[in-house]
Amino acid sequence: MNPPAASAAAASTLLTGLAPIVSPATVVLILGSFPGVKSLERQQYYAHPQNQFWKILQAVWPEVPLPSGIDSYAQRCRWLLDRGLGVWDVYGACEREGSLDSAIRAPVANDIAGLHLPKLAAIAHNGGESFRHARHTRTLGVPVYPLPSTSPANASWSFERKLAAWREVFAAHQLV
Repeated sequence: MNPPAASAAAASTLLTGLAPIVSPATVVLILGSFPGVKSLERQQYYAHPQNQFWKILQAVWPEVPLPSGIDSYAQRCRWLLDRGLGVWDVYGACEREGSLDSAIRAPVANDIAGLHLPKLAAIAHNGGESFRHARHTRTLGVPVYPLPSTSPANASWSFERKLAAWREVFAAHQLV
């Protein structure tokens, strides 16, 4: 019986993130840190039911209903792209147990500059771990914004306060 060894082996499993959701029309690229367990299981960004990402976006554009339902992810991605948004993560791979950013080990950064987004006007970091990479994303020559995390772990910000911060970034780039 060797539980510590088994735990160490599980922790050393390299997790791979999700592909970017972008188009040549992407104006604001939203960067998270790395997908949580639910997102990796479903292969969908912000799949945890308590994550407020999709709820915040719907509140920014209430006049355009966000597709809902069990098979609506592809439509949600199209909806996001139609608003001029893109989504990716600063890490393409890492070791982690659970979903907390504080548990990320051995991260491998994504090649954000390699996306070649001709209309990119800003980068918005969803949360503190993502924003730790602002020194790199600033080299792309566009404004870089810290946004409050939409994660359920960020309970110190109310939904209304998060929404105001997100809306301000989108308004600065004429997306609302």
